Amino acid sequence: MTTAPGPPLASDTPSSVRCSVVVCTLNGGTRLRTVLDALRSQTVAAELQVVVVDDGSSDDSAAIAQARGAEVVRHRANRGLAAARNTGVAASRAPVVAFLDDDCEPEPDWAEQLLGALSEAGAAVGVGGPVLVAGPRRYLSGYLERNNPLVPLELDLAKSTGLGYRFLRYLRRGAAPAPAGRRAVYSLVGANMAFRADALGAAGRFDERFRFGAEELDVCLRLRDRFGPASLRFEPRAVVRHHFDTRPGALLRRHRAYGVGIARLRRKRPELPPTFYPFPLLVAVLLGRSRHGRSWLLGAALVPQLLFARGLRAAAGERSAWPLLDCYVRLAEEASTDLGVAAGTWRYRSWGLTDG
Repeated sequence: MTTAPGPPLASDTPSSVRCSVVVCTLNGGTRLRTVLDALRSQTVAAELQVVVVDDGSSDDSAAIAQARGAEVVRHRANRGLAAARNTGVAASRAPVVAFLDDDCEPEPDWAEQLLGALSEAGAAVGVGGPVLVAGPRRYLSGYLERNNPLVPLELDLAKSTGLGYRFLRYLRRGAAPAPAGRRAVYSLVGANMAFRADALGAAGRFDERFRFGAEELDVCLRLRDRFGPASLRFEPRAVVRHHFDTRPGALLRRHRAYGVGIARLRRKRPELPPTFYPFPLLVAVLLGRSRHGRSWLLGAALVPQLLFARGLRAAAGERSAWPLLDCYVRLAEEASTDLGVAAGTWRYRSWGLTDG
């Protein structure tokens, strides 16, 4: 790995650099141009340090980033997103460190809104904003707009770790509209988040044992432990547009990887309840019973529409039949997460709480 100079002492930090933006990439040459051009167009571009961490790419990611004025740090081999983010933090010079994915496109006032929210939020040490779907309108991009996976976990998640409470909350969230406005949240989304650099350092930065996902949830929980339940805030005006990979296989791989990461997090924090989505199993049972009569097959087709009624409402509102498929995609996602949790639980079964 080639290393950038370490961050100077706070007294030596140039006053013009208010925020370091870390973009981690792995073979993201075709994507980096968009995010880096958007950062050069920020309303506070002159106050940003842009750091690109090339996490073992075999393409021209580093050259593209350098050509657009970013500071580049390279890993000789892929070390995972958590390690790449830590490398970016180590190369940062500003009192605030923000993170973007290489397939994101921040709005022109994104950094200004994040910095303003951190300065206004009092005890907050972290802030994030919405991640919206970008790109051509097709069925799966429309599905992601209706069922966006990149939303913050809300503060009511902290009320109880009981399985009954979590299940009822899951049912309510599926039926109710998402919260709106500025608010304290339970955790932020990795594709659009910023932290006070000293707070992130005090919390221990990112845990590099998380290679598959959930590393941002882990660091958010440690920040909450150290700085209190109101330490993370959501700023709806700090908008990022995400160019999702909408191929079905990519969609399911993301959910499986997140399940593996959640299993690792629970190994680290056993007080957290296990993650399991029961509806894929329910529908599998109905399908299994379908050999005894067509009514079971009909039930397997209709029950998901009732369990995930958002698609029904969208179909009525949009006057389109396509959202009626949403419940089946959602079932596939939840089944992939369950498989990931099972694989992660087996993978980490013999690990101690401090194992690497």
